[in-house]
Amino acid sequence: MKKLIILAAAAMITCIALAQDQNVYEHGYLVKVGDYAPDFTIREAGGESYSLSDLRGKVVMLQFTASWCSVCRKEMPFIEGEIWLPGKDKGLVVIGIDCDEPESTVLKFRDDMKITYPLALDPGAGIFALYAQKEAGVTRNVIVNREGEIIFLTRLFERQEFDEMKKVIFAELAKKQ
Repeated sequence: MKKLIILAAAAMITCIALAQDQNVYEHGYLVKVGDYAPDFTIREAGGESYSLSDLRGKVVMLQFTASWCSVCRKEMPFIEGEIWLPGKDKGLVVIGIDCDEPESTVLKFRDDMKITYPLALDPGAGIFALYAQKEAGVTRNVIVNREGEIIFLTRLFERQEFDEMKKVIFAELAKKQ
């Protein structure tokens, strides 16, 4: 019994030490502007699989979302009309990463929202957990430059921040490759 208690205490100390080693930034982010975006492999709902690193050479917008999120639903038409449609032929990739919902829900969500950018599956919110604390909440965007570096982060949907994010995206797209 003593060995079991000692092992449990050691495991708890290890977990606390690991949590303390993990930096948490504004809005529950685990990454910050200037960091290289953590790599992951996704599968688009109804589509193909690929890694973030496969998209090097393109500007990437990761939109963390979920069908139940009212703020996400409010933001998505603006992403579609003001970022995705004008940017997709200029080297922009937008990926909605749907946190922990089944594929059928994600496909219905995409159709309901009438978006044309892909929504990808994130079972267990594992991809989300690379970028933010799991309890930090969705409705966040991560903008990644052609080299894989994070250049902008948002949380929730505020028009002024959204417009600033658009400027950053289109300025990055305008840079010579």
